[in-house]
Amino acid sequence: MTHEELAVRFQTFAERECKDSSPFYDYLSRHVACDTAILTICQQARDGQPVPNLLFGAVHYLLLKGVEHPLARYYPSVTTDAAPFDESFPAFQDFCRVYETELVELLTTRLVQTNEVRRCTYLYPVFGMIHQAEQRPLALLEIGTSAGLQLLFDQYAYDYGTGETFGNPASRLRLTSTIEGEHVPPLARTAPPIAERIGLDLNTVDLTDDDERLWLKALIWTEHRERLELFEQAARYVAEHPLELIEGDGIQLLEPCAERIPTAHILCIFHTHVANQLPLALKKELLHVVGQIGQTRDVYHLYNNVQDRYLHLDLYRDGALQEQTIAETDGHGRWFKWLLPTASVLPN
Repeated sequence: MTHEELAVRFQTFAERECKDSSPFYDYLSRHVACDTAILTICQQARDGQPVPNLLFGAVHYLLLKGVEHPLARYYPSVTTDAAPFDESFPAFQDFCRVYETELVELLTTRLVQTNEVRRCTYLYPVFGMIHQAEQRPLALLEIGTSAGLQLLFDQYAYDYGTGETFGNPASRLRLTSTIEGEHVPPLARTAPPIAERIGLDLNTVDLTDDDERLWLKALIWTEHRERLELFEQAARYVAEHPLELIEGDGIQLLEPCAERIPTAHILCIFHTHVANQLPLALKKELLHVVGQIGQTRDVYHLYNNVQDRYLHLDLYRDGALQEQTIAETDGHGRWFKWLLPTASVLPN
């Protein structure tokens, strides 16, 4: 990308992603957008990657590894008494200059694989209503699974501010989210039965590998202590519940993986935010492949960031496609706005 295109990426990241969420990254993004030297470094990033996330993750990763530089004093995740972030950009500029070689290596070899477990708060009601409609165990097939934290959604407890607990009440991990708007999703008291959990990713993440685990932690924004705590708790569930994580092109792997799943189970293909890394042609191919699977069996497809940022649920029943826009969601799962009237949760 050109400097101008990258500058727009950082400005957009500040306005859409960081506002009201990360004042530090908002500040850095707006300054990086005007810095030619740093934008030149960013041109080394892989095609399709969300460059701001990748750059800030790479810097954060080096600091968490213990690289010594004055920039560290501004990061709440690195020091207990962080200096004011709005004084940090000169140090950030110098860090990128001094560690340019290391940053370029990370930008060319790493992927943004934020395994945001709180997104399960808006997946939970959808999987519940699918089970209610089908009365069969669910077979989960996730694209862009990273370390597979979302495949274990049924192991977590959920709090939507109603005074009730949903999911697994005995869970060590309690996920909270605010439901906005006039409609409330159907919330099953307990999670549906899960028959299979399969995750697909170009680079599956092994959480027993300290370096891979550190990279996922580095992708969590430096002020977001709660997100880091949730990640650590969810990671312990991965250690206790073996998952089938398959490395490769998720779109190409979809059909052979779907063929393995017995028709006694209802197939649920899902992905959150991974599609924002796909060019338009691959998005179309993904929808086409799901459609091909839908000609041979019933299948649900739950996703966002394909046509737009909303959460969609497609259903192929007897080869015919039925589509619904389910919710507007926060990228980190802090809130979601349910768009369906309670009376019409799924197509007939």
